[in-house]
Amino acid sequence: MPSARRSLPTAVGDFFAVDDDWERPAAPIERRDWLVGIGLSVVGVLFLELSRSVTDIHAGGQPRWVQWVAIVSGAMLVVWRRQHPVLVGVLAAAHMFLVGVTMPMVMAQVALQIVYFVAIFGAVAYARHRRSALLVVAGITVFMLLWVAWQLALGDGLAEMTREVTQDAGAEGGDGWFSPTVGAVVTVLAINALYFVGAILVGQIAWRGARQRARLEEQAATIAAQAESLRRRAIVDERLRIARELHDVVGHHVAVIGIQAGAARRVIDKRPADSVAALARIEASSRDAVTQMRSLLGTLRDIEDAADETVDPRSGDAPTRRSPEPTLADLPDLVAACDDAGVRTAYRLVETHVGAHVGVAPQIGLTLYRVAQEALANVTRHSTATAADVVTRVVDEGPGRAYAEVEIVDNGRPRVGTSGSGLGQLGMRERAASLHGTVEIGPRRTGGYRVRVRVPLGESDV
Repeated sequence: MPSARRSLPTAVGDFFAVDDDWERPAAPIERRDWLVGIGLSVVGVLFLELSRSVTDIHAGGQPRWVQWVAIVSGAMLVVWRRQHPVLVGVLAAAHMFLVGVTMPMVMAQVALQIVYFVAIFGAVAYARHRRSALLVVAGITVFMLLWVAWQLALGDGLAEMTREVTQDAGAEGGDGWFSPTVGAVVTVLAINALYFVGAILVGQIAWRGARQRARLEEQAATIAAQAESLRRRAIVDERLRIARELHDVVGHHVAVIGIQAGAARRVIDKRPADSVAALARIEASSRDAVTQMRSLLGTLRDIEDAADETVDPRSGDAPTRRSPEPTLADLPDLVAACDDAGVRTAYRLVETHVGAHVGVAPQIGLTLYRVAQEALANVTRHSTATAADVVTRVVDEGPGRAYAEVEIVDNGRPRVGTSGSGLGQLGMRERAASLHGTVEIGPRRTGGYRVRVRVPLGESDV
């Protein structure tokens, strides 16, 4: 169905954006505004005297200085055209009327015609509110056109114009389609209509250009604010990730150190060699913990530097090298450390083809490694288990059937008086959720406890 045609008032209202709430900010008076006003004043007086040198200026008997004042007072209105646009438009219309009634030839000077055009243009282009500006300028235009028509109909303007045309064309007049009277009236009205309407249309086009620039600036500011918010959010997310990493690293190694220290204390008198081995494992575990924490804290410092943007680019210092993040290939060492800590731990890797685990994305490998680390730490701290099995599976059976998972199963039950904070399991779930994975945590029906995390793989992950 064809769209309904808009009415003329609706179309006019849409063109002039009468319902737009945007307020164009008032521009301060600048040096160039004063220069424009003074320049128009000088040009106006100069052209008035040039015209006086060519023909007689009928100024209603007003002295020359009054004529100059009329030109200068009108020209100086443009100084405030951007700060008080509607007021300047009203004052310019009043100036045109008063000077036109008392000194019509002075009002007809080029400088004042430019002033009146600029004043009406400014009332539309710089007005704060569309509706009030449109009403005021439309009222001025209608009033001026009626005034011109009144002068032509009742005053001596039409008689003088007709007399001049007849003298130029001869006694019989011109050879056009219309009489001199009709031609003079239509010509004057058309010129004035184009003059006023043109000033309004050009002013509205200028206002629309300013409105578009303001929208673009608002959009740019919004985009910048959103980008800053996303940057801050990314920093916060990275801090949370590092907090989880620290929790897993510290929890695991402290648990291993605690078990080894207890074992060393029990056998230090009877089996010194075993106590020495336990102390060596404590030393190795503490070194590993310090290395990983130093890497994580170094990353955190880099994040703080990026957030504060206070790094001196002139220092020339090379960035601190961080230890690589653990991957699936490091799981056997993690399991071996737990086996040395007193819990019999076995590791098994299942994959659809040899070397599939090497192609798993680093972030997925790190997630599965941390899950296994936290689960094994919980076994040593909060369970009576004496054995645990860790199985890593990397399956690639086509689109939608590719995944990597780690499963930790023990044979114990919760130890009395060792309830944890729950942050470890919460961290596992958050890690898996960040990669669209699934989590299964809880006791098994056949006894023991299971932690299993499965993460889907894409084509680029295997």
